[in-house]
Amino acid sequence: MSINWKGVMPAVTTKFTDNDTLDLKMFEVNIKAQLEAGVHGIVLGGTLGEASTLSDDEKRVLTKTTVQLVNDQVPVLMNIAEQTTKGAIEAAQKAEEDGARGLMMLPPMRYKSGERETVEYFKAVANNTSLPIMVYNNPVDYKIEVTLDMFDELLKCNNIQAVKESTRDISNVTRIKNRFGDRLKIMTGVDTLALESLLMGADGWIAGLVCAFPNETVAIYELQKAGRIQEALEIYRWFLPLLELDINPKLVQNIKLAEVATGIGTENVRAPRLPLIGEERKHVLNVIETGLKNRPALPDYKALATH
Repeated sequence: MSINWKGVMPAVTTKFTDNDTLDLKMFEVNIKAQLEAGVHGIVLGGTLGEASTLSDDEKRVLTKTTVQLVNDQVPVLMNIAEQTTKGAIEAAQKAEEDGARGLMMLPPMRYKSGERETVEYFKAVANNTSLPIMVYNNPVDYKIEVTLDMFDELLKCNNIQAVKESTRDISNVTRIKNRFGDRLKIMTGVDTLALESLLMGADGWIAGLVCAFPNETVAIYELQKAGRIQEALEIYRWFLPLLELDINPKLVQNIKLAEVATGIGTENVRAPRLPLIGEERKHVLNVIETGLKNRPALPDYKALATH
């Protein structure tokens, strides 16, 4: 099983009804908008997908539903964020059974594992699934860094193929390229550093605000890929205040509000998260409204797509 690690892959939000069950109708609306915009993959059950609040059954329903909806147009990836190695292996095997084509994997949750423990955790899962794996390296939020020396060890597993690079250090893209060439594909994971990372050689973008603005996100990727940097830059400059909604503890609420504004989502979150109120809500709505008022006309970026 292989994945072409490139392009824009939305870390999609999980849609909930007013009764706190999965809202598969609105979920379908959003997935179809992503596919129509030309995304290159779908990532389920990440931070934005409110993974920590989903039951195993719900994750399986989301995987099967998405696999059906995308109908082999793009790969579906499931995020693995577990507390035990055994739980992570089981989650990977369920995702594989349910039709996922790849995994995004966080280091162990709750326990701050050491370097050897982190490496053994990833390897144990890799050795128990045939699915390709993207290691999510986000020491800022998850306090565990996967260093290049650790990747040296991890890349002995053929199915560990990519990194979601969220260290916030753009020079890391060059370090990875210098050390591993094409053996480790790089998917930038920070919306506010995305274009910079792509220009430095990242292969793709695991994106957040794409959930509400799929066309603009894919346009930036395709334009820079085609060397039309100035056009990409203009859209990106317009986009940046919106992208900053992603690097915030309330990123789920922020992005769901943006999805409401663009007609492809609802505001429902699962407790303990609560919808935004007061000044915080006003601020976010203001950012979204300003963005919508000045929304740029996009060139025919789909004509640039290379598949």
